[in-house]
Amino acid sequence: MTRALKFTKGHGTGNDFVLISDPDGQLDLTPRDYAFLADRHVGVGGDGVIRAVKTANFPEWSHLLDADPDAEWFMDYRNNDGSDAEMCGNGIRVYLAYLLAEGLVSLKQGDRIAIGTRAGVKDVQVGANGTFRVDLGRWSMGDDELAPADAVIGAHGLDVARPALGISVGNPHAVVALANDAELKALDLTLPPVVEPVFGPGVNVEFVVPAEPLVDDGIGRISMRVHERGVGETLSCGTGAAAAALATRHWAGASAPHNWRVEVPGGTLGVQMFPTEEGEHVSLSGPAELVYSGIIAV
Repeated sequence: MTRALKFTKGHGTGNDFVLISDPDGQLDLTPRDYAFLADRHVGVGGDGVIRAVKTANFPEWSHLLDADPDAEWFMDYRNNDGSDAEMCGNGIRVYLAYLLAEGLVSLKQGDRIAIGTRAGVKDVQVGANGTFRVDLGRWSMGDDELAPADAVIGAHGLDVARPALGISVGNPHAVVALANDAELKALDLTLPPVVEPVFGPGVNVEFVVPAEPLVDDGIGRISMRVHERGVGETLSCGTGAAAAALATRHWAGASAPHNWRVEVPGGTLGVQMFPTEEGEHVSLSGPAELVYSGIIAV
């Protein structure tokens, strides 16, 4: 049965999403429906689809309220191909902008909100001038259950395969260091990188080049391109920016800073590492913009 579905299009540094409201969890959308919405030729078009649903009305994830009763809203994020994903750093900022614009939550600058995701509950803060900051939580490195350990990455445009550092920030990443901007520009990411050994759940692959100098006024600086699982190359990846900064700090050594500026094709993101009682967390900050709204038959 065809239905008319209201949507909003939004993006964070060019990483774009189709957002739909379903507070009561009544929409019965299939992976094929999500892929249709994200299709740039016949649907709305986006790197992913975000469904706004109340956590209590999403049976598979309502248990998150046991740990954090304030996590009223859940971000049901789907990749461009309709598959679900644990987390999206740009997406969760755009999601909060959407909740605010739709009047589903009421917050002012500096306020925080707990949002449920498949990677757990995330704390998101409203910043100034359309920016938002999300605490991605604890991260891990080289854990073959959460991110690939000792991976080697091949890509079209690279002369030889390169070693990668596995980083998890709630979803899996493999970060590859390149020598210069020319190598970064030469990559053809219309074709997926080859990850060896194969990582079962799939992995987002980031290619990173350090700036010269690497640190300016206490802030580390890198450039990045990314191939996202279930999507392809995107103009930005928020969790990927965090993973890239974490990997670069690791490679740079003990004197490396904990604040980073990450340049992606779609703009600039900020990454910060900071201590907590449960271990080091990493946060992501950047803009979120809602572009237009409409109605589509699904």
